[in-house]
Amino acid sequence: MSPQRSTPRPRGNRLRLAGSALALGLLVPAVAAVPTGLDPAATAADAAPAHFVVLGPTGDGLRGTEDSVRAVGGSVVQSWPQIGVLLATSPDPGFAAAVRAQPAVDQAGASRNLAEQLPPAPPSTRLERLEGTAAQRPATAADREPLEADQWDLPLIGADRAHAISTGSPDVTVGVLDYGIDPEHPDLKPNLDLSKSVSCAQDGIPDTAVEAWAPADDTQAHGTHVAGTIAAARNGVGVAGVAPDTNLASVRVIDDDGFIYPEYAVCGFLWAAEHDIDVTNNSYFVDPWYLWCEGDPDQRAGAEAVRRAVAYAAGHDVVTVAAAGNSGWDLSQPIHDTDSPNNGGPQQDRWAGHDCAALPGELPGVVAVSSVGSDAVKSYFSNYGLGSVAVTAPGGDARQIPQTPSANGRILSSVPGGGWGWMQGTSMAAPHAAGVVALLRATHPEWSAPQVTGALSGQADALPCPEAYDPDGDGKPDAVCAGGATGAGFYGAGLIDALDAVG
Repeated sequence: MSPQRSTPRPRGNRLRLAGSALALGLLVPAVAAVPTGLDPAATAADAAPAHFVVLGPTGDGLRGTEDSVRAVGGSVVQSWPQIGVLLATSPDPGFAAAVRAQPAVDQAGASRNLAEQLPPAPPSTRLERLEGTAAQRPATAADREPLEADQWDLPLIGADRAHAISTGSPDVTVGVLDYGIDPEHPDLKPNLDLSKSVSCAQDGIPDTAVEAWAPADDTQAHGTHVAGTIAAARNGVGVAGVAPDTNLASVRVIDDDGFIYPEYAVCGFLWAAEHDIDVTNNSYFVDPWYLWCEGDPDQRAGAEAVRRAVAYAAGHDVVTVAAAGNSGWDLSQPIHDTDSPNNGGPQQDRWAGHDCAALPGELPGVVAVSSVGSDAVKSYFSNYGLGSVAVTAPGGDARQIPQTPSANGRILSSVPGGGWGWMQGTSMAAPHAAGVVALLRATHPEWSAPQVTGALSGQADALPCPEAYDPDGDGKPDAVCAGGATGAGFYGAGLIDALDAVG
């Protein structure tokens, strides 16, 4: 996390998100609690082998790490010698402690909290689906896509005017690390590159079969919605994306239970690095910890594995964009986290301080994006924090009502089955930023990833801190914005600007 910390203090009411809801960047109703009190030692005989990330040297040196895993009874499932990380399984809950003492092992930790025999129900996505045939009606000259009049988010960042200059380029690919993209959606099929699409949601092992990476139904709508915001085609159907001529790759990193474990994310980042993907959108946090803390050896190993993967992608000139999260947290302050781990086992009541970070949003070089509604004011659910947010973008807010035909303050985009629907969350903000990055990369193909991210921040329009931030109207401030006229505490460098990106 950002080093700007203070003494832990009680926090006000915040959104409590169940399961992997924060990972999806969505606001969801509560789901049934997962049983707690798991005793790994008592259940090891009946449980499936637990998963562990083990870190060692890069290149051929990782073979020694593999030997050490086997020496203490573990099995090697997948290795990434490029970054010195491997995934191992073992029925022994003490495996991590045992392998740490072996040669060629830097770190090791359980990646799933030793709770794999207690899978929770997948989280609801609270999708508000658009009904009727309006999406198929002809567009007018002023409203070039049939549903564009309800896309208040495009003019807010100048994307509608930017399209008169550039709509992006098929030479630029955005990898959507998510639940998968509907390969038959009419707004997405023109831009979806099947050759670069993959699933990493089975032990981090790449599977390029369409049925592996495509979403199953509306409960897995999140990736398709994100993809539409980035690059829905201008084809006279539905909506328009921020960069509608940009190539898309579906990189599935969310399993059917709604979780993104470190090995899934590692696989996704390495896939992007090695398959000519220019930008990745990451509208999730890595499970099962909302915040991964260096003081715990298991969490430290998982966080380091993801950090190495993000750094490897950066070394291959990939821009990594991530959602800031929906807990209403000030990420620059100590956080009272009572919901981790989120996949079973006893949840901890802890203060997560300077040694803890949300992954991947708080990793070095990652563009963390907060959310605003149609009034260009922080969405009531959005995380924030001075030094913890790079930029802000439209993510929707049902309490901020736009002047559109639907008067719906959420974000309208594509959903599986050839439809369209509204969602809100920092998950919806991040793809706007990824779309603007795609426009920058199309306009300036000679620029490196750091130059692109520098321009994204440099071109952003500063938003001042609100005089009083009280979105629920109870007369009490719900968050304090640091930065005054700069608004940096809520908005980082400011609201992204698509028009400047193509200028």
